[in-house]
Amino acid sequence: MKQLTTKPFADDFIFLEGPRWHEGKLWVSDMYGKTVYALNPQGEREVMAELPKRPSGINFLPDGSIVIVSMGDRKLMRLAEDGSLSVYADLSGILKYDINDCVCASNGDIYVGTFGYDVFAGEEARPATLTLVKPDGTMKTVAEDVHFPNGAVITQDGTTLIVAETFVGKLTAFTIAKDGSLSDRRIFADLDEYTPDGICLDAEGAVWVSAFENGVFIRVLEGGEITHTVDAGGRRAVACNLGGTDGKTLYCLMYAGDMGDISKGKRNALIETTRVDVGAAGSP
Repeated sequence: MKQLTTKPFADDFIFLEGPRWHEGKLWVSDMYGKTVYALNPQGEREVMAELPKRPSGINFLPDGSIVIVSMGDRKLMRLAEDGSLSVYADLSGILKYDINDCVCASNGDIYVGTFGYDVFAGEEARPATLTLVKPDGTMKTVAEDVHFPNGAVITQDGTTLIVAETFVGKLTAFTIAKDGSLSDRRIFADLDEYTPDGICLDAEGAVWVSAFENGVFIRVLEGGEITHTVDAGGRRAVACNLGGTDGKTLYCLMYAGDMGDISKGKRNALIETTRVDVGAAGSP
């Protein structure tokens, strides 16, 4: 197993999620800062959107549209070139709890996870669902009994969805049908004590996993073999994405404070980077 180290890239955020490399910039959602940023390779940031109900996953659709998860009101919001936002899909009629991360297929299908219970009120954990949102506006549940679905990726051939089930320590795979429905549920990797949060895919089909409670980023092969680790230095490992000019920079989103500091607006979130041998596969 190879151990990698990181170097600083950007800091002074509240709580970061949803990293995506797009057209030479790293897009991130500062969930509790209620702002989506794009950062250039030097770490300089630009405000792209402000979402009062907390942004999370970001989608770049085949037609050029940018669609962002608005967690608290359970909507997908389309971002226009002038920075304005409009409703792309309203999931509030079919989902009771906050929506979270997502992944976009090459045909524009978006798979969205939901918490399944009120995390912030301390409710007892319950299984949740995955919802498919199609470009024509159709919405349907495509997976049930998913335990806190979090980061998700789609393999390069477009046939497999892999989702992190955070609190059962698993990456779970589904076969994607032509109509976007999911079947053949199976374990891609049993991570044992690791709690997977954000994930991304590399060109060899391995998954980089942010192990939130463990404070480490790991590269996992199908079957569960861990080939690389990146220590977050005592901080929580929240999400990650491959990018840079050659796709071989791993952007590691971390959180350095107590979880109770988030609601107070303390700016404890940061991004560090490390170089890897295998480049990005473009998902998420």
